[in-house]
Amino acid sequence: MSSKAFVLLQDGSVFYGRSTGLNGTASGEICFNTGMTGYQEIFTDPSYRGQIMVTATAHIGNYGVSEEESESLHVQISGLIVRNFSEIQTRPRAKGKTLADFFAEQNIVAIADVDTRALVRHIRDNGAMNAVISTEVERMEELKEELKATPSMEGLELCSVVSSKEVYRYGSPEAKFKVAALDLGIKKNILRCLAAAGCEVTVYPYDTPFEAMAASGSDGYFLSNGPGDPAASPKVIEVAKAMIESGKPTFGICLGHQMIALASGLKTYKMHNGHRGINHPVKNLKTGKGEITSQNHGFAVSMDDVEAHPNIELTHVHLNDGTVAGLRRMDAPVFSVQYHPEASPGPHDSRYLFDDFVSLMNA
Repeated sequence: MSSKAFVLLQDGSVFYGRSTGLNGTASGEICFNTGMTGYQEIFTDPSYRGQIMVTATAHIGNYGVSEEESESLHVQISGLIVRNFSEIQTRPRAKGKTLADFFAEQNIVAIADVDTRALVRHIRDNGAMNAVISTEVERMEELKEELKATPSMEGLELCSVVSSKEVYRYGSPEAKFKVAALDLGIKKNILRCLAAAGCEVTVYPYDTPFEAMAASGSDGYFLSNGPGDPAASPKVIEVAKAMIESGKPTFGICLGHQMIALASGLKTYKMHNGHRGINHPVKNLKTGKGEITSQNHGFAVSMDDVEAHPNIELTHVHLNDGTVAGLRRMDAPVFSVQYHPEASPGPHDSRYLFDDFVSLMNA
């Protein structure tokens, strides 16, 4: 019989559940994702580093794990909270590998039978906060003290934890365009989309100086997604500034979007509970069309700063809360979006952005 488990929030709230057999204790910022599919891609997305994931979808693990669906080499979330954790899988493509197998290999704690509907509502109303999940029920008082020492996501630099340590290439050497990408926590599907658009990508570690990237003679620059507070990486902001000043086409996604904003003199801020899911509505202000997008971020760019900047144009807006979803520089071939056009998981409404990047390089 499974043992008891619990979720302890920074505000003192406690939610009870049971162990999935993946026992232990994990801490981090708690967040929720509303996506109904793509759990493997979500759990392996480097942008989730340092976070405990609550899935709003009730059934998790039912289609197992398939090697080609990971967005990075590791599970990136600190721990998992679900309503129903499936110990079996029913998909031939998974070749018998269950989510429990996947988590056990990487020592990830997961707890189930939590009232996730109540927990998601609590986070939605009270905001993202630090939390502990544990199967060590007898240590609750001790864990309350440990929770106080968990660092806030605000001011936390995490690019160094998830970035590649080595330079590597992705795509065909015969590709028409060469792109230099700064890896702040890049997803594999972003590389696939750039390659499909006709690019060979050279991926550089997060702390690579701009001069080293420029020496490659690339046709354009790319700033990837990633975890943590964008303002906590001043050296990356300086590299983004140099990319803008280079005059070459530059494209940023998610954290990369925030770096372009900070390099342009705009401010970022921590959101109440962020955007995490695969059905977020965004309006393209150039075409007037709506796009359903995949999103994963807890920080955003100041709308007031965008509207006041003489060389920044707002290109996309989030329709749920009116936050900045995309921008472009009017004095340089530079643009960025807060969401994930590679959409893994999610709809492909925004994949045209990779073609827009290629069009800038072609011009």
